[in-house]
Amino acid sequence: MATFVMQALGCEVAAINTVQFSNHTGYRQFSGRRTPANELKELYDGLRQSYLTDFDVLLSGYSPSAEAVEAIGTIARDLRYRSTVHPGGFFWVLDPVMGDQGRLYVAEDIVPAYRALIREADLILPNQFEAELLSGVSISSLSGVANAVRTLHAVHGTRHVVVTSVRVGTAAEADAGSNTLTVVGSTKKQDGSARLFKIDVPMLDCYFSGTGDMFAALMVARLREACAEANLLARPSWMPDDEVEAVDLPLAKATGKVLSSMQMVLEKTWTARDEEMKKFGRSPGASVGGVEGEGETVGEGKRRFLAETKAAEVRVVRNARDLRHPEARYQAQAIEV
Repeated sequence: MATFVMQALGCEVAAINTVQFSNHTGYRQFSGRRTPANELKELYDGLRQSYLTDFDVLLSGYSPSAEAVEAIGTIARDLRYRSTVHPGGFFWVLDPVMGDQGRLYVAEDIVPAYRALIREADLILPNQFEAELLSGVSISSLSGVANAVRTLHAVHGTRHVVVTSVRVGTAAEADAGSNTLTVVGSTKKQDGSARLFKIDVPMLDCYFSGTGDMFAALMVARLREACAEANLLARPSWMPDDEVEAVDLPLAKATGKVLSSMQMVLEKTWTARDEEMKKFGRSPGASVGGVEGEGETVGEGKRRFLAETKAAEVRVVRNARDLRHPEARYQAQAIEV
């Protein structure tokens, strides 16, 4: 378990850390361990015994096993129970990390474990493939995304949904190699129907690792900010009235700000990566293709890949201003499909 205080917004967030790795998995090699379910429970028990469970928000992401997913569910239920006398006093953001682009990178039994939990989370952040797995709806078009979200609302009861990394379009767009990424979101009405919006973002010709984590963390801050402005923090799940249109939802406003911040930071990271890679092979050190830690037997291709991966590490801290004060680049559009 990790905790941090969002002082500007006056709330405390619990983030569950389920791995202890030397580096992120984008390097395709790492050492360390995955946190077992019993250890997650032990850590939370320690927080409870010290009366350190007054969290406003829980953010959970990758889980290494179905047992760990279930342990996180138990923690979330306990935190929600403790906030019963304060409607809206606890909000759970669940990023159901399971795979991408049609491929699972977790055990298959994790999928039903997540399906059993999404009814209890306040906001879920699946990518396109994960939305298919959770909803059971195939996605090959924008209407497919909309139907998946409707199913998550109506069948599973999920209150807020944002589907990230959506790549759909017409056959002509596919042939032309569309360079746009679409994010689709919705907050359900009381009858379970969806209020769908989308935001299109230009894709950058660079692979970044950790953008899903960045999106989830920024969404915690921006959604709470938007809901505070709408006087919703005293309502369960921060739910707006049914009369609020899709593009005016706090979720839509938050998503636009998050994507604006991310695009600004990623553009600067992309530029810095290219500058860094100009040094490749000129001086020793792993960051510029040297042989530290690997030995001279490592081929240049692998050294270049590792150097490119390091050079593309998202430059969050040095561009913190773009997180706090992003340009208003993106606004939500209603989806009528």
